Parts: sequence; structure tokens; C-alpha cells
Amino acid sequence: MKVAHRILALLWMVLACSGVIAEEASMDLNREALSATRAGNLPRLKGLLERNASPDTRNRIGDSLLMISIKAGRSDMAAHLISRDANVNLANVSQVTPLMAAAFGGNTDIARLLLQRKADVNASDRVHKTAMVYAAGKGNSDVVKLLLENGVTPNTQYENGLTALMWAAGAGASSTVRVLLNAGADSRLVDNRGKTASQIAQDAGHADIVQLLEAR
Repeated sequence: MKVAHRILALLWMVLACSGVIAEEASMDLNREALSATRAGNLPRLKGLLERNASPDTRNRIGDSLLMISIKAGRSDMAAHLISRDANVNLANVSQVTPLMAAAFGGNTDIARLLLQRKADVNASDRVHKTAMVYAAGKGNSDVVKLLLENGVTPNTQYENGLTALMWAAGAGASSTVRVLLNAGADSRLVDNRGKTASQIAQDAGHADIVQLLEAR
């Protein structure tokens, strides 16, 4: 009986060691995947993913491989990670999602892929910004159109009562203002200071936007 117990204990030790070794190997693969993504080395990343590196590996601030790729403007890498079932809603420590990053960077193609994989169009980060706020505030009209097509309403009022139209007006993004107006954005809405999009544009010195809005 004692021999049997010793054999069983030995087996448990072997299994435990095997588990530790496997876990360490997985961690090494994930670290290498982070390094390959930061370097923009897509062939290397593909190889690591084939060896079971996690597509949802994250760095210290919570940026996933997908987020790192999008921030770097590496659409090819981001598209490959999406095809490998990377979590499209995995936010970083600031609650910024890949869709928000794509909206901020004006990457319409990747935003479209993310939405096809059910990215949350209404998610907000720690400062209560959404993908629409980022897209409108940067004047990324094509992303704004895409978000509107995917259920974002043009008159949603975000933090401090600001609408996408107000963000675009304040940024002097005339093409985005036109997109939003054509989608039914209401220029009469006011923020929590009582200011309309036209007044916000005027404060920012965007006379062309004021004229555009007042013509409506």
C-alpha cells in the first residue's frame, strides 16, 4: 500500500510539473507574440499563433495584440488577429476598445471588420467617450458613416450633453458635420452649458461650420 501511495504521489508530481512547464511555455509564446506585434512582424506573429499563442495577449496597460496593431496602423495584422478570433471587445485599462481605437485612427476597413464580429458600438471608455465621439471629434467621416449604418443614432447626447455633431463642429470637421446633418442630426440641441453646435463652432473659430449649420 505504501508503494502504491508513493507511485501515486510521484505521478501527481509529474503531472504538476508538466502543467507548470506547459504554462511557462504558453507565457513565453505570448511574450513573443507581444514582441512580434510591437515590431510589426506579421509572419512571426502568424507562426506564434499557429503554435497556440493567445490572440488576446495583453501588455501592461491592457492593450491586446489587436489594439496594438490598430494603434500602429497595421491593418494587415489587425485583420489577421480578427480572423483568428481575437476578442473584438477586449478593452484596455482605460476601457478603450479596438473599435474606439479604429475610430480615432480613421481606420474604416478595420472598423468594418470589428463590427462584422459584433464589436459593441455603444461601449464607452473611462472618460465616457464612445467610438462615435472619437470618430466625430477627429473628423473621420467614413467611420462616422459606418457607425451610423450600424445603429448609432445621430442625436445621442454623450458626456456633458455633447452630440457627435457638436464634437465635429468644435473640431472644424465640415465633411463630418455634413454627414451627420444628412443623417438627421439636430443642430438645435444644446449641451449642458446651453450651447448649440453652431455656438461651439463659433467659439472654436470655425466660421465655415457656423455658416453650414445656420444654413440648415
